[in-house]
Amino acid sequence: KITNKEKREGSPSPPGLILLFYLVFYLFLAGMFVLTMYIMLLTLDDYKPTWQDRLATPGMMIRPKGDQLEITFSVSETESWDGLIQNLNTFLSPYNDSYQVQTNDNCPPDQYFIQEDSAEVNLPSLSLSLFLKPRSCQFNRTMLEECSGISDRFYGYSSGQPCILIKLNRVIGMLPGKDGQSPYVTCGAKREDSDSMGQLAYYPPNGTFNLMYYPYYGKKAQVNYTQPLVAVKFLNASMNTDINVECKINSNTLIEGTERDKFAGRVSFKLRINSK
Repeated sequence: KITNKEKREGSPSPPGLILLFYLVFYLFLAGMFVLTMYIMLLTLDDYKPTWQDRLATPGMMIRPKGDQLEITFSVSETESWDGLIQNLNTFLSPYNDSYQVQTNDNCPPDQYFIQEDSAEVNLPSLSLSLFLKPRSCQFNRTMLEECSGISDRFYGYSSGQPCILIKLNRVIGMLPGKDGQSPYVTCGAKREDSDSMGQLAYYPPNGTFNLMYYPYYGKKAQVNYTQPLVAVKFLNASMNTDINVECKINSNTLIEGTERDKFAGRVSFKLRINSK
């Protein structure tokens, strides 16, 4: 005969059964989660986002990036703008002319660089994509002229004429102009600061994002893509005062920001240049 004590010793105790149940239960949940994520990833395209309907107008950003889009420095204090100079140098290093000549094409301006034979989406294999990646157009650092950091390695900060670089966020497949008209940037001050901002200079001329840099085919497909830039130089901004600046994109295809998204196609920042 098997005693009650032997039965208790040979079978799991109630706490053991509970732990076994939860172990199996959570392993099942983890398996279901992994399977669901795997199936979802199969529906994604490696080269193009599935949904782009909310990206009618891209956002904009500036360099150097100050705290909360504020750029404050003192002309007479080198340490106040030294970090800004380093930020610009690091950001512009991929734009050096020697590097651009090696990696990118010299494209005809004022027309889209459409590459229908390139691997934009839905390639049959990764190995094939390596041979069909879209090429990119050169954006040489010297195109920024006085704001390139070449003729003036301090980008105007040492003389109270700072340069601000503006870039348009990347959107795959975006065509930001038609009829050969490239989008361009304009900057202005808020009404109360209009007298303080002074004259501006744009580089490249007229502050254009040339059409030859579009469309963008994606980071994975277009690995050498160099984002076009516009530099704005403040030639005679007032000292020791806050200047609220807004820069926006002007295009015959991109719509202006709406009440729901006031910052689509524009960026606002505060500039303060102290004399001491």
